[in-house]
Amino acid sequence: MTLNDPAAPLYADLAGDCHVSFEFFPPKTEKMEAQLWSAIETLTPLQPKFVSVTYGAGGSTRERTHNTVARIARETPLAAAAHLTCVGASKAEIGEIADAYWEAGVRHIVALRGDPPEVGGTFEPHPEGYKGAAELVEGLMLRHPFEISVSAYPEVHPEAASAQSDLDNLKRKLDAGATRAITQFFFTPDAYFRFLDKTLAAGIKADIVPGIMPVSNFAATQRMAAMCNTQVPSWMGRLFEGLDDHPASRQLVSATIAAELCRSLYGGGVRDFHFYTLNRAELSFAICHLLGLRATASNGGTA
Repeated sequence: MTLNDPAAPLYADLAGDCHVSFEFFPPKTEKMEAQLWSAIETLTPLQPKFVSVTYGAGGSTRERTHNTVARIARETPLAAAAHLTCVGASKAEIGEIADAYWEAGVRHIVALRGDPPEVGGTFEPHPEGYKGAAELVEGLMLRHPFEISVSAYPEVHPEAASAQSDLDNLKRKLDAGATRAITQFFFTPDAYFRFLDKTLAAGIKADIVPGIMPVSNFAATQRMAAMCNTQVPSWMGRLFEGLDDHPASRQLVSATIAAELCRSLYGGGVRDFHFYTLNRAELSFAICHLLGLRATASNGGTA
């Protein structure tokens, strides 16, 4: 059977030629820390290109983010990437943070404008800070030769004046020295492929890596999607209906939906995927397995 054989199962004989990366958030409690490191231990054998750790709104998790990234770099074989934003910090302060990452062996930064500390608030640049992610990328590259990822919005950033201005901003970030863009999560392959067509038409040649978020809590996902302008198809609501008290079934449905999205993207030529794990490994691990990736013995481990 071949991939194009209509009689073949959807995931039959995939070549395992995908590359994946995983995103985590810094833990607040000992229990959450144990969950995070369990997830890292589970996903490490999939040999991700990198794993990233998020940065709270207004830099609220700065210390926890740094400690988590530094520990990943120190105690695992993984390439660790640190999120860094422009919010609430001067250029000098951001430079010090970047230097600390470099000294800790971190060579990859996910550079973002960042969200304001108050939900629904408006981004205000620090008086002595960067005005946006493009300036941040430029400043980081002057500091150290980091590998830099930036964000992209297939369905347009909620604060963008227009789809074109959002695309122009993405191009500025990449032209400033970023290596790749990672998209906000989305739920239909058309959303990604239409956006990819627009980036190519705009002369953007960098990789646009799809961000995949398996849905573990549909109500929470709806709230998050509303904040970042992501469309949630009505059929998703119908599929999750009645599963609040059936966690195992909900996990199965969630993995099926996300895996089907990934398989459609794979069929369209995508070979890089970034998973928003929410510090849980099972769904992302299962989807990667369906895509043909297999766990291998790691060259190290978590403490």
